Amino acid sequence: MQERGNISIHTENIFPIIKKFLYSDNEIFLRELISNAIDAIQKLKRLSSLGQYAGEVGEGLVEVSFDKDNKTITISDNGLGMTADEIKKYINQIAFSGATEFLEKFKEAKDAKELIGKFGLGFYSSFMVADTVEIQTLSYQDGAEPARWVCDGSTEFEISEGTRTTRGTDIILHINAESEEFLDKYKLQGILDKYCKFLPVSIKFGTKTNYEEAGEDENGKPITQETEVDNIINNTHPIWTKSPTDLTDEDYLAFYSELYPMSEAPLFWIHLNVDYPFNLTGILYFPKVKTELELQRNKIKLYSRQVFITDEVKDIVPEFLMLLHGVIDSPEIPLNVSRSFLQADSNVKKINTHITKKVSDKLAQLFKNDRKSYEEKWNDISLFVKYGMLSDDKFYDAAKNFMLLTNTKKELYTIDEYKEKVAPLQTNKDGAVVFLYASDPEKQHSFIQSATKRDYDVLVLDSPIDSHFVSNVEYKLDKIKLKRVDSDVIEKLIEKEENISLILTEDEKNKVKDIFNKAINNTNMKVDIAALNPDDFPVTITMDEFMRRMKEMGRLGGGMGFYGNFPDSYNVSINGNHQLITKILNASEDLQKQLAKQAVDLAMLSQGMLTGAELTEFVSRSINLI
Repeated sequence: MQERGNISIHTENIFPIIKKFLYSDNEIFLRELISNAIDAIQKLKRLSSLGQYAGEVGEGLVEVSFDKDNKTITISDNGLGMTADEIKKYINQIAFSGATEFLEKFKEAKDAKELIGKFGLGFYSSFMVADTVEIQTLSYQDGAEPARWVCDGSTEFEISEGTRTTRGTDIILHINAESEEFLDKYKLQGILDKYCKFLPVSIKFGTKTNYEEAGEDENGKPITQETEVDNIINNTHPIWTKSPTDLTDEDYLAFYSELYPMSEAPLFWIHLNVDYPFNLTGILYFPKVKTELELQRNKIKLYSRQVFITDEVKDIVPEFLMLLHGVIDSPEIPLNVSRSFLQADSNVKKINTHITKKVSDKLAQLFKNDRKSYEEKWNDISLFVKYGMLSDDKFYDAAKNFMLLTNTKKELYTIDEYKEKVAPLQTNKDGAVVFLYASDPEKQHSFIQSATKRDYDVLVLDSPIDSHFVSNVEYKLDKIKLKRVDSDVIEKLIEKEENISLILTEDEKNKVKDIFNKAINNTNMKVDIAALNPDDFPVTITMDEFMRRMKEMGRLGGGMGFYGNFPDSYNVSINGNHQLITKILNASEDLQKQLAKQAVDLAMLSQGMLTGAELTEFVSRSINLI
């Protein structure tokens, strides 16, 4: 039996497209061929279960081997196999029956990957790495004859009698000169680990050698004999395919270590198992997240029927959930998934929404069932929760009930609890409850002390995204204002109906302002005379809350870059009721300037703003004044 022919195709441009453009990564050929082999095995099992095949199915096995000398890679399976007629149908005709249409669509496609699968081109990925591809196959059908198919990458093929003696198929790739990197054990092992680690059928690659004692020689020394054993490289039943009721915490932790060998243990996890309206399984782990916002990304692996697709899951997983780790598996998503597919597919949008809900439900459950444990984890998950509240309105609505605020005493409150706690003392004259917060408690210690003297409470909001978070919460919540504790003098942070009187006359007030303006001599520092408690500091330097927020958000890339380029400007509040101010008014002109400059420098020193030559000058002046 021998037959020559031409693949039913109307143009010879198809192979260059496959080789150069269709697949963005040529290592994908191995995944495609192994996936085809697994399909053949699973179809045979299905036929057997339906009573359409009475023979022995046995354990499914795909074997991958290579021959460096002969420059071949072979993928073998014990699945359905094919007859010569089926080769002509499935390899020659079906794959290219729509070749003309394919070429037209390829020209229009934004992402070539979206066309793969639609035209049955997975097998032809072989030609990305091979000059010649050979098929040796024997069908499961009674009386079938083995068949051989050979193609050299042109549109010509040859079918002849094959040599395979057992049911199944061998795909033999004669590797081209540009792809000899794949004739390497470690290269192939790496590809198999990446794409095939959790395939549902056993994958054998290479052999392991056992050394066993087989008696003794004539001198009484033990004889060692070598025996080869199968080297199965995949876990055919990963835990996301199992029922949560059959798994222990140790199982989940062990699987996490398998996925991320060098990572610290996760905080907790969610087991996804959805049958309707789409099929989805998986496990999402909550890692310890503090400030490594970017470093934690691309840790979720996307699979389709246990075949690895990608770890770039931005369009499937909501942006803020990119901080999670784990696995998502959905047969709804094709192997050769494209960005345009992910962005447009309705199932993907449903998956995205469902995952968000499952995450918020899990956090709400943890908070409700064991608040103490939840609070212990809060430092590690707070960044994640806040990021979610910023980026997803539905998550915000759920999370506002389990998002915690921490104060300088390390007490934790929900937003509603905290509002109730501080409202009696921290409601301003307009009826708004003011949440005071510190972004750097050490640096802002003197401001925190001023607040606590009045029995005000101060929150700690010091994460990288808190400048965004503060504005978001303030926008969402009615009659709540958030003010950083060093953004103004304490009386102005929470303005009350009652006012402290200023002891200075209008002339004295103007004179003090003039003295300090001359002493500071800085257009970015605006002097203001305030009526404050005599026990407060004589000079307080602050930055306006709005301007500081805009600058911080600009530096973080929050669309406020315009403000980020502004020079820092400060308000210098002079406590007109402090005795030092009266002393300055009564001093000589030269001493007035020295004392005013000294008071301002002390305020700058308290905030770490005094450096370099200014700090040296301050120390010298301090010695002279003493």
